Amino acid sequence: MTYDVAVVGAGAMGSAAARALAAAGREVVVLEQFTLGHERGGSHGATRLFRPAADDAEIAELTERARPLWRELEAESGETLLEETGGIDHGMGDASVEAFRSLHGATGSVFSAAEAAERWPGFRFETDVLYQPGSGRLYADRTVHALQVVAGRLGAEFRVQSPVRALRAHHGFLELDVPGGAVWARHVVLATGPWTPKLAEGVVSLPPFTVTQEQPRFFTPLSDELEWPSFVHHSPTSYGLYEPGSGVKVGLHATGPEVDPDERDFQPEPERDSALLRYVEQWYPGLDPHRSTAISCLYDTTPTSDFVIDRAGPVTVAAGFSGQGFKFVPLVGAFVRDLVTGAAQKSGQKSGQKSAQRSVQPPARFRFQSFQR
Repeated sequence: MTYDVAVVGAGAMGSAAARALAAAGREVVVLEQFTLGHERGGSHGATRLFRPAADDAEIAELTERARPLWRELEAESGETLLEETGGIDHGMGDASVEAFRSLHGATGSVFSAAEAAERWPGFRFETDVLYQPGSGRLYADRTVHALQVVAGRLGAEFRVQSPVRALRAHHGFLELDVPGGAVWARHVVLATGPWTPKLAEGVVSLPPFTVTQEQPRFFTPLSDELEWPSFVHHSPTSYGLYEPGSGVKVGLHATGPEVDPDERDFQPEPERDSALLRYVEQWYPGLDPHRSTAISCLYDTTPTSDFVIDRAGPVTVAAGFSGQGFKFVPLVGAFVRDLVTGAAQKSGQKSGQKSAQRSVQPPARFRFQSFQR
């Protein structure tokens, strides 16, 4: 059977692309090498951070564009996916604090270290603290399931245990070699995270990806009275949030060992794990460093930590999200849809259009050519 679009990968990004393309009237099949909701990639787990970047104007703007799309997905699925619990950044230099005032002064606040410690005694602060009330947490597993339910309702077909062993072009169509017989499509979307370079080899030229197994932990708060907004500490680079029923997740960003995604062991590397425990003991007086649970996830990171969202002929790629992409999930789905349908190209070619019409095109920093330096 021939489909309009074959999406490879049924994680968050692939499922978002399937929903958006099916809503646009395309006949879509999603090929997943494992099962739906599996734990081997980067989309599993209960929660993720939602925060506009403190000092990157473009990322902050993209986050705000994603916010109403999250609300649309909630309305379509009937699920609560984004909770605005507030979020803080600290450990930033003076220039970043001033950038925050410029970008977020109307909605955010700057606290001194002493003021912040009084409000959030579970943390230790040494610099000004930047607070955004619209930050919070996303429910990750729930999001992936909601996307798949909505996409299926719109006609998308999901095939599990269907690893793509080869991708070949034939006379205007793409042949995907999967168990049980080939699948043919006019367009292919690669949303396969750490597996993308293997699939794209010989088809699309990508920047190099570094694949790491990250190893955050859930820590038990010492008191139920403590308030835990989502948080990012910039020196060292770390992150965390409170997850109901599990505790406070804390991780050192992009510090895990490099792995082959097909051969990872899910076990914490001892030296890095010890570094995390020492870090929590130093910076989080409201957490018990002796009561925690290790967890594991994958990062696929580009040299600049920018995402790859672009199209080359009949192949569109959405990958390289560098541990920072989940808050953009429904927006990435819209980007992929418009790359596949050609709406992004038409938008970029026309001048004088309204901003909302031009917004279907991914930023230049996410395009293939931006990595060719």
